Order: sequence, then structure tokens, then C-alpha cells
Amino acid sequence: MRVVLQKVNYAQVTINGMTVGKIGRGFMLLVGFGPDDGDEQLDYLVHKIVNLRVFEDENGKMNRGLNDVNGEILSISQFTLYANTRKGNRPSFTAAAKPAIAAPLYDRFNAKLAATGVHVATGQFGADMKVDLENDGPTTIIFEK
Repeated sequence: MRVVLQKVNYAQVTINGMTVGKIGRGFMLLVGFGPDDGDEQLDYLVHKIVNLRVFEDENGKMNRGLNDVNGEILSISQFTLYANTRKGNRPSFTAAAKPAIAAPLYDRFNAKLAATGVHVATGQFGADMKVDLENDGPTTIIFEK
């Protein structure tokens, strides 16, 4: 499982010109799954993301977490995180989980995030999405489990 996390002031995702997910301050996540991923990976990354302290405190130090700032999450499925570009110039995505495996994992991941009490907005698995966001920092962190 791979997640690219960006700390944002706002983020939204649109499909065919319609906004389907929108958040204010928080994390925008790009989420990809491998064929062997399961609840162990989901639980580990949910814990890491929800407890990550990258919001500034009164001294300007990254010391506050998502709950401390009433932050939200926008979760976007992104199989291209498993791109292999070692050979040639056209990426291969054979390392990514097939949709039959990845779609239920994406749904469970988002449900587990929401179960922590954080507001979670999502894109739509497999859709052509347009993502608009304003990075804060910018702060970008890559997780892999």
C-alpha cells in the first residue's frame, strides 16, 4: 500500500464538472494498493495518518495532529502510485492491485479513517478525476507499508 499525503488548506475532486468530495484544512491523500495488501496495511497507515503531527503549534513547530486542528481528509484512489518506469518510457502498472482487489480495500481504508472521527471525503474509484488543492507548506509525505 502506498499513500502520498499532502497537507492542504483546501482540496476538492470533481468528476465530469461535478464536485464529489471537498475539504478545508487537512490532508489530501493519493492512495494505491498492491495485490497482497490487507487489513494489516490499512490499520497501520490509518494510525500513522490520523496521528501524524505536521500542523504548526503556537511556536511554529510541526507538533499538532489532524484532530488538534479539526482537520479533514480527502482520499483519492491512485493506482499509478505503482508505476514501474525502469524499462522504456511507458509506465507499467502490473504491480498495482487489480480493481476487484483494490476497490474494496479503498472502501475499507476510507471507512477505517472515518471510524477515527475524522471527516473523510472521497473521489470515485476508477473515475477520471480532477483534483484541485492548495498545498500548505508545502508538506508532502510518502507512506508505504
